[in-house]
Amino acid sequence: MSPIRILSLLCVALLIPASAVAAGVPELSGSPATVSGVYSLTFNLRFATALPAGTTIVCRARIAPNAGVTDPWGQHFPAIPVKTVIKLAGVTGSTATCAQEIPIFWASANARNGAVLSYEIDAVSGSGSTPLPIKTSGLQTVGVALPAPAGRAGLSFDLTF
Repeated sequence: MSPIRILSLLCVALLIPASAVAAGVPELSGSPATVSGVYSLTFNLRFATALPAGTTIVCRARIAPNAGVTDPWGQHFPAIPVKTVIKLAGVTGSTATCAQEIPIFWASANARNGAVLSYEIDAVSGSGSTPLPIKTSGLQTVGVALPAPAGRAGLSFDLTF
């Protein structure tokens, strides 16, 4: 390729970002924002019938940045670590409460999109040699706002099985 052709291609390539700004296309932000805080989760569980003695409740919760965001050119932002917590709770009659905290700290290219909370609640029978699931919530996913910087976000869920 001739040097003149290479030079003209470079000039065109340099003009593209300037024309995109002139056309109103948003540019990517320079540096990601740091997101930190704690999610305080409470699952208030009510069962239609009493569960067998020795039943344990297993609460799994996972927080991740809302990754459904793409930049103006359709590229996904880099993956960010996911925080997962597993908590056990005992059953009292036909109710149980599972409380857990998930601290977060990550860099996000677009913190305005919040986070995604995924959770699953399982009631597991301890009778017999192999624990067996009795009831399960199935995997649930909800969008949640980020906590205030270095703050707490309390989330409470009332679930009936």
